Amino acid sequence: MKTYQVQVGDVTRDLPIVEVAPGTSVALFNMLGDTEVTEAAGRELARRIPADVTVLVTPEVKALSLAHVISRESGKPYIVIRKTQKPYMVDPVVREVISITTGKPQLLVLDGFDVSKVRGHKVAIVDDVVSSGGTLHSLTQIIEEVGGEVAAVLAVFTEGDERPEVTALGHLPLFKDA
Repeated sequence: MKTYQVQVGDVTRDLPIVEVAPGTSVALFNMLGDTEVTEAAGRELARRIPADVTVLVTPEVKALSLAHVISRESGKPYIVIRKTQKPYMVDPVVREVISITTGKPQLLVLDGFDVSKVRGHKVAIVDDVVSSGGTLHSLTQIIEEVGGEVAAVLAVFTEGDERPEVTALGHLPLFKDA
């Protein structure tokens, strides 16, 4: 299997290159369960948060552990935007996004209980990888709709097109079959 080597802080990983569409492959970055990478990435990204950011927002699932580490390191609280609407949610704010990972529509849901934690605050969105920007766009819509301001986007990697609006530790290229 072909791999692509990355450096996250002081940790090196060889990522498997996997096909995601005919003729297109990616270096698969999955930090779930990789405590060493999550801790290294969280420490590095916590150092890069703009001083005026007061709260972190992250989509569940894969970036959740990263947001936790950044929160611990920075002292800033984090809010999770869920991918399903739960019966206990009060006045949820819901957006649909097409996930590049699954290719299917997914929901992004902010519990109404968390709206006051975002309204009037400068927010940093935390994600593991920013690829097409679909999730980022939907998260931004939710944050702005409830009166928050996106002041930063933090990710371990960007993928595909360069994304100067994202503070990332590295970039993952797309691999096209010749």
